[in-house]
Amino acid sequence: MPNRKATHGFTLVELLVVIGIIALLVAILMPALSVAREEARAVKCLSNLRQIVMATSIYCDANHGTYPIAYYTGADGTFYSWDFTTAIVGGKPTSVPGLLWPVTGGGGLEVQQCPSYEDPSPGGSDPYTGYNYNTSFIGHGQFETIPAPIKAQQVRHPSTVALFGDGEYYAGPDKYMRSPFPCDGDVYFTSRSAGTQAYRHRRRTNVAYCDGHAAGVTDRFTTTSDRPVGPGTGFLSIDNSAYDPGG
Repeated sequence: MPNRKATHGFTLVELLVVIGIIALLVAILMPALSVAREEARAVKCLSNLRQIVMATSIYCDANHGTYPIAYYTGADGTFYSWDFTTAIVGGKPTSVPGLLWPVTGGGGLEVQQCPSYEDPSPGGSDPYTGYNYNTSFIGHGQFETIPAPIKAQQVRHPSTVALFGDGEYYAGPDKYMRSPFPCDGDVYFTSRSAGTQAYRHRRRTNVAYCDGHAAGVTDRFTTTSDRPVGPGTGFLSIDNSAYDPGG
């Protein structure tokens, strides 16, 4: 009869050792995978902001060099904003592409969704959110001290003036970027901590500047003229310099 080699399976001890090694490898790799995933989201966010700035440039070219107004309410109650316009259709609020987008065709509006933003109170009328627009100095709005937006040529140092960024405040999404202290454009605005930036990309916030470039910023300032800022949020400068196009 042919010889047969004796065979046997893994012992319980051997199985436990293998399971322990796998668990150790997973524990080592998970933080690295988490970091890589968030870095990928941050890169996607920067790409979104660059596309928003590009759309703004197209808008300015089509509107005699003027930036879009941040917001206003029409006579029929329709709320017009830089990102989405909200109208009542069939008794329900319905969002359509906002003031920035009709000139560009309004396509690909998902660029307005920061991949790292999680809305603490979902269910709003806007399908995408996560970014804000420099309202204090550039976009202004109907109920601001200066209602009309500025022209691109008024920005003296476009590479250092924030135009859009990761928006968030203590209660949720933030579409209107505010400077930490009052300025000529919003002298009477008293909720400045509602216009902060979110440092959600591993303690960085992404910012798009008037010259078209976008970058991650780690400097976070919490000094403001009114109530304290929310956790993980802040301003881009200790004063208004990061927002002021004439500074």
